[in-house]
Amino acid sequence: MIVEQIWTGNQFRNFNYLIVCPETGEAMAIDPLDHEKCLTICKKKGWEITKILNTHEHWDHIGGNQSIVESTNAKLLAHKNAKDTIDGIDIGLSAGDNVKIGRSITLDVLDTPGHTMSHVCLFANNENPSLFCGDTLFNAGVGHCKGGGDPDELYNTFINQLFKLPNDTKIYPGHDYWENNLKFTLDREPENIKAKEMIEGTIVKNPEDALISTIEIEKEVNSFFRLKNKEIIDKLRDDFPDLSKNPSTKEVFFKIKRTQE
Repeated sequence: MIVEQIWTGNQFRNFNYLIVCPETGEAMAIDPLDHEKCLTICKKKGWEITKILNTHEHWDHIGGNQSIVESTNAKLLAHKNAKDTIDGIDIGLSAGDNVKIGRSITLDVLDTPGHTMSHVCLFANNENPSLFCGDTLFNAGVGHCKGGGDPDELYNTFINQLFKLPNDTKIYPGHDYWENNLKFTLDREPENIKAKEMIEGTIVKNPEDALISTIEIEKEVNSFFRLKNKEIIDKLRDDFPDLSKNPSTKEVFFKIKRTQE
């Protein structure tokens, strides 16, 4: 499986992706807002976009759909419930579906509500596990719930799906927010050594050559994976005196989310 991460360089810091079958050169474009870059790379490398996948309906993830379709006749895939918010869906996706690319790639569809209620992630469950997670999971953070989402659903997505992924799963998010999110981590957990090392170095400062995180790294630096951490809980208690004596992971998740938004 070839993964081409495309840095758009726009003000919203979007990443677009091409997932390519090395045997056939068939490609799927994920959230291809910068359609010109996607098409140029494919032309240069001899790849053919046959599918487009929108993780969710926000404009900065669907804005390049029409141009890609007009250039390639690719089929558009998205959550089955996004038909009223994404024009031209050819295939509606549900949890448990598979998406095939060429002869060698099969991706599992995860129904991951929270950022929006019609959000999917794709999981490559193979020798090189990878998660294409749109705006559900960011490096050292999570997506907001302001644009039609729900924090309760986002918590369930984390606990019931993301927490259970293999530690070596590579993370391919919809935006580069490394630096800001690590600052948030250190605000919540000032003694997080790993986050300090990362933000003080240069490793997360170049989105053109972005650090590819893993679930294991996220468990070290992402506050939303560290719901039982004592320092985080103690600091939350300063901000929220009503925090329970022995708070549940859900209560901690919600309180962290409130400090984020």
